[in-house]
Amino acid sequence: MPQRKTEELHASARGLDARPVDDIAAILLAGQLDALRSVSHATTEIARGGQLMAAAARAGRQLVYAAAGSSGLMALADACELAGTFGLPPERTRILMAGGIPKDAAMPGDTEDDTQEAEAAASFIGKGDAVILLSASGRTPYALTIATIARDRGAHVIGLANNPETPLLALADVAICLPTPPEVISGSTRMGAGTAQKAALNMMSTIMGVALGHVHDGMMVNLRADNDKLRDRATRMVADIASVPQPTAQTALATANGRVKPAVLLAMGAPNLTLAEDLLIKADGRLRAAMAALHSHA
Repeated sequence: MPQRKTEELHASARGLDARPVDDIAAILLAGQLDALRSVSHATTEIARGGQLMAAAARAGRQLVYAAAGSSGLMALADACELAGTFGLPPERTRILMAGGIPKDAAMPGDTEDDTQEAEAAASFIGKGDAVILLSASGRTPYALTIATIARDRGAHVIGLANNPETPLLALADVAICLPTPPEVISGSTRMGAGTAQKAALNMMSTIMGVALGHVHDGMMVNLRADNDKLRDRATRMVADIASVPQPTAQTALATANGRVKPAVLLAMGAPNLTLAEDLLIKADGRLRAAMAALHSHA
């Protein structure tokens, strides 16, 4: 069995508790930076994972995040941002966390071994879903059980682990190994391993958003503008992309019921919302292509 880096003792950990606090802070930061560097080994696989997620979302299938412990918290953070950032239907993003999503600061450790809970939790997974599984060790029984069920049902399995040659990676259609060095606090995978996992998830879900046409020039043009900050951001996006004054952008957004993409087309001269929406449908939701089609239409 390959040695688990996530359980080894870090070279700088000896005497850590006797060091000046500023030294401790510097060592912890170095550990985080080293963990982030591990992500560079997996950019190709991360891109493939993002494309698989996009294919599932485009087909109306589910995105399912599943993990235990600290990895579950990383999954939860990414999954809960998809609706607000990219306008994905929240009911099609599911979060499976061993023991359930915590309601307080207590997070029991034994739930990661509960394969019966995993079997029950995975009962809704179906063909074409994208199932994103995380496990720092790559051996967590909860994650492995869900991965096996997902494969058997024709779902696409994306596995993230911080140890190479582990069972989770072997079960995955897209195996993302993030070979983080030993934790400064041995076994505390909320630190380096969690940082690398969160970075990989950020990249993967953003690649999905780009592939779905929900990003234009680095702007999230499919966001849900449900507060003052986001309504202001939507106005600025429409004004910037369509090169119009903000009052014009606000009028277009009001006509488009707050949706940025059709508002851009209206602000650029689309005569009505029906045409703007039709152009977007024909462009598969990609604003740049719809803008080019509007120019041709004119």
